[in-house]
Order: sequence, then structure tokens, then C-alpha cells
Amino acid sequence: MALAQDVKNRIPITGWLMLATLMYTLDSTIANVALSHMQGSLSASQDEITWVLTSYILATAVMTPLAGWLAQKIGRKRMLVYSIVGFTIASMLCGLAQNVPQMVGFRVLQGMAGAGLMPLSQAVMLDIFPMTMIPRVMSLWSAAVIMGPIVGPTLGGWITEELDWRWVFFINLPFGILATLGIIRFMGRDTGGRERPFDFIGFGGLIAFVVGLQMMLDRGPGRDWFDSKEIWVEAAIAVAGLWVFIVQTATSEHPFFHRDLAKDGNFIGTTVFSFLVGVLLFSTTALLPSFMQTLLGYSATQAGLASIPRGVGSLVSFLLVPTIMARFGPRTSLVSGLALSVLGLWMMGGFNLEMTSSPILISGFVQGLGVGLLFSPLSKLAYVTLDQSHRVEGTIVATMARSLGSSVGISIVLAAVLRNNAAGHSELASRIDPSSPMLRDLLPSLMDPRTESGLWLLNSEVARQSGMIGYVNIFMWMALVVCVTVPAVFLLRPPRTPAPDTLEIHTE
Repeated sequence: MALAQDVKNRIPITGWLMLATLMYTLDSTIANVALSHMQGSLSASQDEITWVLTSYILATAVMTPLAGWLAQKIGRKRMLVYSIVGFTIASMLCGLAQNVPQMVGFRVLQGMAGAGLMPLSQAVMLDIFPMTMIPRVMSLWSAAVIMGPIVGPTLGGWITEELDWRWVFFINLPFGILATLGIIRFMGRDTGGRERPFDFIGFGGLIAFVVGLQMMLDRGPGRDWFDSKEIWVEAAIAVAGLWVFIVQTATSEHPFFHRDLAKDGNFIGTTVFSFLVGVLLFSTTALLPSFMQTLLGYSATQAGLASIPRGVGSLVSFLLVPTIMARFGPRTSLVSGLALSVLGLWMMGGFNLEMTSSPILISGFVQGLGVGLLFSPLSKLAYVTLDQSHRVEGTIVATMARSLGSSVGISIVLAAVLRNNAAGHSELASRIDPSSPMLRDLLPSLMDPRTESGLWLLNSEVARQSGMIGYVNIFMWMALVVCVTVPAVFLLRPPRTPAPDTLEIHTE
């Protein structure tokens, strides 16, 4: 139910919510291109510095469901203000971090503080606009959601080289202050107090599942997976947590998430796709900067600039998606987005070490077009059959699924790249005979395999080639996974009747 003041001020409220959401989503990837600089400054290993990304996303996935409960208890306006202020303060602390434990701890605080921004801002806009305007509004809001991860590498690369990596966090201060003042000024106060009793058992099971799964995926590659007792323990915690959560949700009088969500086929289907979008969007944006800097020799700024076409493609999609949905329906838009995403990943599967920047720019634009077509139809299909009273919980679950997909996707993809690199290096090295005259004729004069320095240079080249194989294999596998999911779109029910033009308004 929307307050009359919120409906009256819906335009400025939407603007300030988009600013807060953009600030939050920007930090999911802005640190990607600065990781190598952080690694040296904080004296961190490659395994440790990865936690700068995954800790943020994991904290978001853990805190998102609790943020929804708190919003219903204390009111959405108060929760939004607390989230923005907490996120801004945590950003300042990240910029001041002196070692890896501090950085990871402050990134956890960032993720926890900002967890409610996306679902709560989406729920507010679903309430203050009539359903006939939702496709356009959600397309506009999706621009803030998706532009953050896409613009992040470009902005982060420029800031890192021109200023310092710490400024990728300090720039949040003015945006946080402006968004806070805007929400306080224009948004009406929702008194809250409508929460169900808190389900500690269900929430505990959910947290155990998320944390156990993430720890297993992050630490598995360095512990030889299930040859390690630690991985078995983490897997057991994840399975037990999931079991407890499912049983508690099915049997408790007041489950943490309302059971009606699980009865809505459209909502379940779109939540699964939200998980997939998280994997697709964030894992590729996490991979590409390291790929360009490590294998192609790009600087942080160049790697960031190469991500611009992805943002341009998404902007084009945001302009087109309301028209596509109005004329052909949300399912057609969703299928088109998935098809373009597959095409972009397939093009990335053709990358090589001798290429120019053109394949990166073109494939990025195509994938940006595809991902930009996904958000608005997912929002439309998710809530077309869901009761209005469950919207806040629905947006919480969808956001959590997308965040979990992001953290799981990054962990799986990075682990797969490392595994493919090792396998490729072993395969290529086994085929090289340093004493072969043909090999010496093909190699540059400085790379004589009979000398120690030449052997070192040869091994570096083998590592570079195997790294390329690892990346392109992952891109092709991701294209195949997305391809397989396309037929599932037709299981989602489209809107059968026009959405009501009227909006129920609650005045105080």
C-alpha cells in the first residue's frame, strides 16, 4: 500500500532510489580492475584478494532476507535511510583499510548495510506507480541496477590509475549524502510494525546454507575439493542448512518466507532466472578485467574502457524493452535477451592472444544488449500472478537469488579457469621437446629452451597459452548453459488481462 505523499512525489523518489541503487551496484564490480593494486598495497595472495569481491556479494545474500523483515518492522523509509548511511560509512572504512582482514571485514559491512537497497527500492516503485507503467519504470530502474556492474570496471580503472585504488570507495560519500537527504525530504514515513514473528530456525538454516556453500566453492580449489575434510564439513553445513530451511518453511506456522511464494509458479521460475542472470552478469564482468590485464597486457584504464560497449548495449536495450514487451510480450523479450547473451558468450569463446580489441568491444555490446532485455520482463512476469501483499518478500527473494547467483558464479568460474589453466599447461608442456631443432627454429632467439632464461620464457608462454584455453572454454560452457535454459521461458505464464490502471492509496 502506498502513502499519498509517496504517490505525489514518485518522480523525485524514483530518482533518489535509483541513485542509491546505482551506488550500491557500482561497488559490486568497481573494485575488479583495482584488485591487482590492492593485492600489492595490502600484501595479499591471489586467493586472499578474491575475497574482496566474494565477501561483499556473500554478505548481501546473507543480509537481504533479514533486511526485508526489518523493513516491515521499522518501516521502509527508515530502513532505506539506515542502509544508505551504513553503506556510505562502510565505504569510507574500506578506503582506509590497511590489511586484508580489515578490507574483507569492511566489505562485509558494506554488503550487509546495502543489502536492502535493491529489493526495497523496487518494492516502493511497484507500489507508487500503476501497473500499466511498471514496464517503463522497471526498465528505468533496471538501468541503475545493471549499469553499476557494467560502468564499474571503467570507472574503477580510471580512478585506480589517475588517483588511487582507495578512491573507488571514497567516491561513495557524496552520492550517499545526496541519496539520504533526498529520501528524507520526499518519502513519507511508513511506521512499520506489520512483521510476522521472526523465524530464527528458518533464517539460521538459510544462512548456514549460503555460508557453507560459498565457503566450499571459494576454498575448494585450494584444498583439492573433497580430498579435504574442511570441504566435506562445509558441504555438510550447506546441505543441513538447506534441509532445515525447507522443512521449517513447509511446517512452521510463521515461516521466514511466506509459503505462498513457493506456490506461485511464475515467481519460482523468474527467481531461478534471476539466479542465472546473477551468474551470467557478474561472473563475466569479474573475469574480463583479469583476462585483459593478465593475458593481453591491458592497463586498468584500458580494461575499464573496453567494458564501455557493454554499457552502451544495455542502454539501447532499456530504451527498446518497453516497446518490445508491449508489442510482443515479456516472454519474447526474455527469450531475445537470452539468445543475445548466448551469442555474446559464443563470440567470447573465439577470443585469442593475437586479437585486437574489436572482438572484446563487439561481444561486450551484444551481451549488453542481451542482459538489458532480461530485467524488466523478469519483474513483469514475477509479480503478475503474485499477491500484492507479498511484493516486499518477493523482491527480497529475487534479489537474494541474484546475489547468490553472483557469488556462486564468480567462485565456480574462477575455480574452473584455474583448473582449466592447470590442465592446459600440463597438456601443452607434455608436447614440448626442448631439444627439438624445429622448436628452436620457431622460437625467438631470446627463448632458447637449452638455457635457463629461455626455458623460463618458454614456460611463461605455455602458461599464457593455457590461460587463454581456460578462459575460452569457460565462455563456451556458459553459452551452453544459457542455451539449455531458453525453453524454460515458455513455462512462465504471460499476463492474461490488462493490469489495473488504478492504484490503491493509503493515507494517514
